[in-house]
Amino acid sequence: MSAGPPDGIVEGVTTRRIEVLDLLRGIAIVGTLGTNIWIFTDPGGPADVVKALGQPGTVETFLRFLTNGKFLALLTLLFGVGLELQYRSAARRGVPWPGWYLWRAGLLFVEGLIHYLLIFEFDVLMGYALTSIIVAYLIGRSDRAVKAWMITVGAVFVVLIGLLTLGMLAGQASTGGASEPSTLFTDGTYPQQVAARIEMIGLYRIEIVLIVPMGIVLFLLGSRLMRAGVFEDSARGTALRRKLMVVGLAVALPLNLLTAFAGPGWFLVDRYLLPPLVALGLLGLVATLARRATGAPGVLRRGLTNVGRTALSSYIFQNLVASVLCYGWGLGLAASLDGLRPWWVVAAWAGICALFMTLSTLWLRRFERGPVETLWQWAYLVPQGRSKRSDKMVEVSTKR
Repeated sequence: MSAGPPDGIVEGVTTRRIEVLDLLRGIAIVGTLGTNIWIFTDPGGPADVVKALGQPGTVETFLRFLTNGKFLALLTLLFGVGLELQYRSAARRGVPWPGWYLWRAGLLFVEGLIHYLLIFEFDVLMGYALTSIIVAYLIGRSDRAVKAWMITVGAVFVVLIGLLTLGMLAGQASTGGASEPSTLFTDGTYPQQVAARIEMIGLYRIEIVLIVPMGIVLFLLGSRLMRAGVFEDSARGTALRRKLMVVGLAVALPLNLLTAFAGPGWFLVDRYLLPPLVALGLLGLVATLARRATGAPGVLRRGLTNVGRTALSSYIFQNLVASVLCYGWGLGLAASLDGLRPWWVVAAWAGICALFMTLSTLWLRRFERGPVETLWQWAYLVPQGRSKRSDKMVEVSTKR
């Protein structure tokens, strides 16, 4: 998820929007719903997240494998690319860094907190906000210093995942009892769910312990991949994308498939350790296919690109719609259609995706940004005394 509008734009009169970033961001948004939809459609909801992401069954396990962790990691890499673009913009315009970027991070944290309290327990925006503050002070340092940070934080992250996995495997072997399923999301009211999020914020937000170190590595990696020319139509860009596809799709993807079927004890490896490598392969693959594409974009690509341009709005919208469809205070489909898993889950995902792809396309016919992005941009500019018109002067039109 972008820190806010417009991470896909290099600010400056002579720069252009990098359209493949919008496409990748749109794919990442659709993919994150591909993971979260299993949580929404489980009758236990977010309170039974491990069960929701670990239900038995070959077909369901394979379907979850396709998205679990991979698009979260892709989104995180793209956030790092956006941060690099903003750093370049500040350097080009001669303004202090991180400067007002810290205000962006603060706004992102507030957005994430509101989203957590009112819509979805497993919001990533707060974790991204905290990570971006750290990385903002690292991104301009030498390649040697950045590499040292990536190796150190990455090693600590791998050790942490390893130790937690050993603990989960040991606990799996020693305990066989199942906990009582939660009825909060089938029978509870909306105010009760909000109250539960407030009461259990420490538990629901514990994922930040993993998101922040993973984010530091992937933010910095996204920045350095941008500098290395991963999106360039050049020999070095082609070679780099090919390497990413080999590492991510030929090596990490088969290993990730094994961990998906290895049992709940491997949950953390399956979600946080191997998926970032797969995400690198996805980035290389999509960027390569986008470079090779000829002619006008089709309906699917246009829809995904528009989702990428309205990423923040689409992210919030998809979780809101899924809540209305699945929870007891809404249509309650999670409970009433539980016997039709996994196929109704796939249908719900496809329907929500089609809806926000269509709405984002219609919205962008009249407006430059998504609704949440527009509000965000206003909140970002007002304290600086900058008008919308003056901000537009440093952005490039996104005419297709």
